[in-house]
Amino acid sequence: MSKTFEDVLAWQKAHSLVLSVYRITKAFPTDERRGLTSQFQRAAVSIAANIAEGYGKLSRADKLRFLNIAQGSLEESRYYCILSRDLGYISFDAYNDLRSQVNEVSFFLNAYIKGINENKYNNSME
Repeated sequence: MSKTFEDVLAWQKAHSLVLSVYRITKAFPTDERRGLTSQFQRAAVSIAANIAEGYGKLSRADKLRFLNIAQGSLEESRYYCILSRDLGYISFDAYNDLRSQVNEVSFFLNAYIKGINENKYNNSME
């Protein structure tokens, strides 16, 4: 049993993705600060933030609502990986690393959601 959202593996993986996105977007063109850089960072942060916020909700429906938002932000981040590669802002290797992280977050987030749906986790302590 986890004591805080920081113990949730899906959140840990999402937080690592956020750190990677911030590192990578530092090298984006300056004119992208208010565009792709900001959007990519916000989408990545939204994944981890919504997992954290969902963790604190008492009802299963509330938890799942926030985790569903995290899933949407994850798919948005997946697209920004593709766009960053296609615009030449990241190398193919960096793209592969980011996509691997996105896939890992997706796996653990889906497992977390499945556990909540199957009531493996107590609704008040996940």
